[in-house]
Formats: sequence, C-alpha cells, structure tokens
Amino acid sequence: RSNPYQTNLLRDGVRRYLQLPADQTVLILHAKVAQKSYGNEKRFFCPPPCVYLSGPGWKLKQEQIKARDLGEAAFRVCGYMGLDSMGSSLMETQKLNFEEQPDAKGFGCAKALYISDADKRKHFRLVLKLFFSNGQEIGTFHSKLIKVISKPSQKKQSLKNTDLCISSGSKVSLFNRLRSQTVSTRYLSVEGGAFVASARQWAAFTLHLADERCTRSEFPLREGYIRYGSVVQLVCTATGITLPPLIIRKVTKQYAMLDVDEPISQLHKCAFQFQGSDRMYLCLSTEKVIQFQASPCPKEANRELLNDGSCWTIIGTETVEYTFSESLACACEPVSPVPLITALQLTGGGDVAMLEVQGEYFHAHLKVWFGDVEAETMYRSPKSLVCVVPDVSAFGSDWRWLRYPITVPLLLIRNDGLIYSSSFTFTYTPEQSFMPGQQVLSDVPQDSDKLLDSIHQEFTRTNFHLFMQS
Repeated sequence: RSNPYQTNLLRDGVRRYLQLPADQTVLILHAKVAQKSYGNEKRFFCPPPCVYLSGPGWKLKQEQIKARDLGEAAFRVCGYMGLDSMGSSLMETQKLNFEEQPDAKGFGCAKALYISDADKRKHFRLVLKLFFSNGQEIGTFHSKLIKVISKPSQKKQSLKNTDLCISSGSKVSLFNRLRSQTVSTRYLSVEGGAFVASARQWAAFTLHLADERCTRSEFPLREGYIRYGSVVQLVCTATGITLPPLIIRKVTKQYAMLDVDEPISQLHKCAFQFQGSDRMYLCLSTEKVIQFQASPCPKEANRELLNDGSCWTIIGTETVEYTFSESLACACEPVSPVPLITALQLTGGGDVAMLEVQGEYFHAHLKVWFGDVEAETMYRSPKSLVCVVPDVSAFGSDWRWLRYPITVPLLLIRNDGLIYSSSFTFTYTPEQSFMPGQQVLSDVPQDSDKLLDSIHQEFTRTNFHLFMQS
C-alpha cells in the first residue's frame, strides 16, 4: 500500500474529486457487424463509428495546456481511428476532427472506414488514438468486437443460430437510402426533443418487444428475439424519447409483408407500422420524420406498397464508455489502458471480507478505493483485481452504532493519481435489529463487546451487498 503521508494527501484530493468530479469521458458508438468489401469496392461501415467527448475535465485540461503553452491551437483534441492489428502508419487510419455541439460535447465521426477481403478475420475491434494538438498523447481506446459478414442474410433466420438475430432490449440503429445511393443515407436520430432523419449523426435506440394485447399506457416489456409482426417500442438511449408502439414488418422489393413472422436479422430491410393505424408507416421526408400511408395490393392481401422513405435498414449497435479524471494526476503519461469494471464478487466476511473486481484492461499500478478510502489491492490478471474490504469505521462510522446503510462509490486510482470512476458502488448494511423503528436493548450485559463482536462477524459475513447503478 502507499505510505501514510501520500495516502492522506491523495485522500484529500479524492474527497475534493467526489464533491466536484472533473471527469473526462470518451464514448464510442459503432455497429455490431460490418460488411466486407470485395475487390476495389469500399463498403464503408454504416452507420459510421462515432466518438463523443464529454465531461468538465476536458475544459479543465485544455485550460491547463493553454496556460502552459500560450497557444490557442495547442489544446484542441484530435484523433485517429482504424482497425486493430493494422500498421502504425496514420495513412491506414482516418483522422477525426472534433466539433463542439450545442450540449458542449465534442463529436467526431469516421465515415470512410472499411474492411477488405484481404483481411480474413471474422471479428475485429476499432482503435481510437486521441491527442492534443500540441502533440501530447491522451490515450488509446478500443471498441467492442465487431463481427464481419459478407452480406445480409437472405435466408430465413433460425433461432438455433442467434448470432445475427436481434433480441429484445438490445440497441439498434435505423438508416434509409433513397434509390440505394450512399450519398442519400439518412439516420433516424433525435434533435431538440424530436425525431429527425439526419445525414450527419445517428442515434442508438433500445428495441423493446412489447405485449401487443396491452394498451400503450401499460406497455409491459418482454424478453426474447424480435420477429416480424411483433409490436415493438423504440427508445432513444441518449434522451429517453420514445416512438408510439410500432409493428415491425419485413420489406421485400418495397412491399411490406404482413404474413411474415420469422426472426429479424442484421442489415435486414424493414418497415414500422403504427399500431392501430390505417396502414400508416414511419417515414422520412428529407430531414423530417413523418407518417406515410401504404397502398393495399388488391391481388395480394398480405402485402402493402411502401415508398422509399418508409424502408429502413436495421443493424445492432454497441457502446463503450471510458471515464477518467486527470485532476490529481502528477504525470503526463497517456491515460490508457482505461480499466473497465464489469462485475463484483464478494467472498469471506468479518475482518477478511474480500472483493474481486472483474473487468478489462487492469494492471498492477491500480488501487481500488471505496469512496475516499484506499483498499489493500492485489493484481491477479488484466481481468481481475482482488482487494480487502475496508471496515466501515474507515468512513467515520462505528459499526456498532450503524443505523442506516452506507453506500460508497468504487474507484480505481493509478499510482500517479489518475482516477478511473465507475458505475459501481459498495453498500454496508446494518444488522436488522439495529434498524430504525425497532427497539434497542437498554440493558446491555457486561460482556457486550464480545456479544457485539460476534454479531458484527456474523452479519458482516452475510449482510454486505453490492449494487450497480446503471
């Protein structure tokens, strides 16, 4: 563990950070699958991978660089994105220029990335390298795994092979191409609280399978894979704004197929009929999202004729978020690898309660902190750290008089003071007989310390609880 003097200095800094976090967040959005390019063609990834920079820490860091270098351009953030295991030459990557949006987030987009048929991999990751324009490296960040496909599956999907199926609760993107022209691509997005068709940015939507027998106000969600003919709800992951209940239909040659109920696959063409409407479908008109009334087919009652703007392509998406704070860091080293916590596992109890922190990109220079208390930490592997759970008295609370649960955030802190926050917390729960509203014994026996110690040991073992805040 760190020496006491350094720990106390760092603890004061962590307390200031917890009161006013100066985080820097890198958010990468990308599709789950990528279509391979053959020969000289270039099938650019669609939707294009996007990067968002958010958090007050970016402005703080830029002000520090600006004060030191006395140059307006020195603190701008720039980046390069490419495929992993590619050469180090920047010619093989795409440069990202970040523009500030109305919500103060920086936005960059890699529109010209593709994977050629010379690359035989079935999966790959995107690699993002960020720099300040004075040359200082910020760090390297990876996407989640992306599956390579040759073309959208035309076969009826089977739930025995769910690799390309889309499940309820997963995130998707929807885009439209008029007359199959790449330059006319529009993405379903949300701007100013309204649904729009954007040529620049795309939104990720959570696709929920709903119970079609219920009213819109109830709208209970269901698990399972999405099939054509199902009632679904699209919820914007960034804003929470939703569309009314929709029936998802398969599209074949600009016809909505009313009698198809097979599972939906990646990059399928589909249409969204408003539930309970008279053949009204979700449609785009330039950059507006409108309703379009389909035409019935007199000779084929199981089909309805759509226009180009009502035919959408659906694809699953992934999001990976890296958050760090350089407010206490004393070095100019890159912030990567940025550790990601995915799960917690508690073992033991009493004075030897151990917490295993599971995730990715761990290394030996990390310490686990429970709020502003450093825990004795042991490095196991890039996917596992183990620490001793601090006693609740480290937070200024004596367990003997603990009346309410105490919840503290979990942090990972690098040995140079770089802070990696997480969405995980740890909660100390008091023994039930000490909870408010219950009578506490007034006659305490002389050997109460031993009695309380035994209660403490038993209930510490059984009453630790872990909570993840989404």
